[in-house]
Amino acid sequence: MEINIAIKALTALAHETRLTIFRVLVQDGESGVAAGQLAKELNIPNATLSFHLKELTNAELVTARQESRFIYYSANFETMNALLGYLTENCCAGVPCSPVEVCCDEKE
Repeated sequence: MEINIAIKALTALAHETRLTIFRVLVQDGESGVAAGQLAKELNIPNATLSFHLKELTNAELVTARQESRFIYYSANFETMNALLGYLTENCCAGVPCSPVEVCCDEKE
């Protein structure tokens, strides 16, 4: 991961609401959550949620897909794992101290 991409992702996550949204999407997995359901679950006005989802999407931490009238958002696990790998690649004096891949492989 390039440093500018890491900075963009960390900047997006450096906000309480966006971090909360991202954590919920990580917990919900690949299937994602409809925007309306996410707004209701987190008690966030639709316009505010839309703003934060746009920021997370621009940072490539969240993906969106449309099904019928609904837009489903899910965490981008590839970017999440790349960011974690970037942050830990030189830890522990170069000796791996934990697995870089923290999420199930999407193909499994």
